[in-house]
Amino acid sequence: MDESNELMRQRKEKLSEIRKAGINPYPHKFTPTHTTAVIRKDFDKVDETPDETHRVTVAGRIMTKRDHGKSSFANLQDSKGQIQIYVRRDGVGAEPYLIYRRFDIGDIIGVSGVVFRTRTGELTILVDEVELLSKSIRPLPEKWHGLQDKQTRYRQRYADLIMNPDVKEVFIKRTQIVRAIREMLDAQNFIEVETPVLQPIYGGASARPFTTYHNTLDQQFYLRIANELYLKRLIVGGFDRVYEFSRDFRNEGMDRDHNPEFTMLELYQAYADYLDIMELTENLIAKTVEKLHGTTQINYQEKTIDFTPPWQRMTMIESIQKHADIDPESFSKHELYTTVVDAGIKLEGDESRGEIIAELFDVFVESKLDQPTIIYDYPIEVSPFAKKKPDNPDFVERFEFFMCGMEVGNAFSELNDPIDQRRRFMEQASKLEKGDEEAFMVDEDYLRALEYGMPPTGGLGIGIDRLTMLLTDQYSIRDVILFPQMRPES
Repeated sequence: MDESNELMRQRKEKLSEIRKAGINPYPHKFTPTHTTAVIRKDFDKVDETPDETHRVTVAGRIMTKRDHGKSSFANLQDSKGQIQIYVRRDGVGAEPYLIYRRFDIGDIIGVSGVVFRTRTGELTILVDEVELLSKSIRPLPEKWHGLQDKQTRYRQRYADLIMNPDVKEVFIKRTQIVRAIREMLDAQNFIEVETPVLQPIYGGASARPFTTYHNTLDQQFYLRIANELYLKRLIVGGFDRVYEFSRDFRNEGMDRDHNPEFTMLELYQAYADYLDIMELTENLIAKTVEKLHGTTQINYQEKTIDFTPPWQRMTMIESIQKHADIDPESFSKHELYTTVVDAGIKLEGDESRGEIIAELFDVFVESKLDQPTIIYDYPIEVSPFAKKKPDNPDFVERFEFFMCGMEVGNAFSELNDPIDQRRRFMEQASKLEKGDEEAFMVDEDYLRALEYGMPPTGGLGIGIDRLTMLLTDQYSIRDVILFPQMRPES
């Protein structure tokens, strides 16, 4: 018999014995008075003499257990940490102690007692009442062997959180990042809103969507790839500043910094352009970093990253000139194409000059941008929702910001000319007809909204997962998503 199956069989036998003793192994409620963290803080000065004024009631999972005849030591883990408990037969009674001896590592229990220090100086609860709250049927993974495999940790995040408390801290910090951003935007009079996840027409980004079907409406819907077009409808409607933390879905590959389901912050500010959004971005990120770490400098994968504004700024052309030693403006389209293909990147052959320039940036520049850097002025062909530059209609007022070789955010001076927007929609629709699965359809309702008039607007999208990777020093996006998508176990 498999060892784990045998251990589960033994635990089920103990469960049966506990039930026969008239004890409910899964009671409805238990009310702790303290957490382990509060105990360590409030009772730091206690000595070896148990004192009734130091009484506590705590609940947690047994992580270690050392039985010694008529007494037993165990380590109890709650959401805030661990603390040692000391259970004696004379303290809890003969029959309750026999039941306690049937408890296993992994069981969740509640105890009451007084806090004291052992002779070795360990803060400990001398238990006089113990109650089983949840009998664990499945043994916990062996910490150093059973839960180091990344795939297992992602699939069984519940076990990962139990066995690796540092993992929990990553997700606590993720919540703090979102809270800090929300507080700063609220203070600047942005309004948080919600927009549809199910959309009859997807758009706002170049990506392949997930599809679903609504039976009552007899209509195909798409999981949103971006919430941009809905938020800009709200700008048309009279909201001057809006934002949303949105779950977006893109039917694409999975790698270090891509997951099919991810979180974006998108915001839009009326009467602003991309230069205003650059300043907002620098301050928003820098203040978030400082709130989380107490400084604007952090370490990421053994690199020191400084978020102090102002950040380095370069046009896309300037960045290629600097990091690739290529001047795209002096190259013919054929020379640009050959340069990209020679670098091992497969092209279809019908790419525009602007699309090839964007590929040059992706190949030669992006991975070299470690410190926070704003790259601005993008080719119009890769930016269907951004305004043209007044002095150069081949480029648009768009920027992305990068750090540690990753793109973390994207922003525009938003296109509000409905006639120009229709033309660009038609270009995307043409690509879609030719088989480009990342192009998108014409959104007539969005065009109708623009025809009512949208004020000059600056927009920004920030990848919350990638930002969390950076601010918690995690290499993979899966380490900052509680339940990342995985291939089937089989």
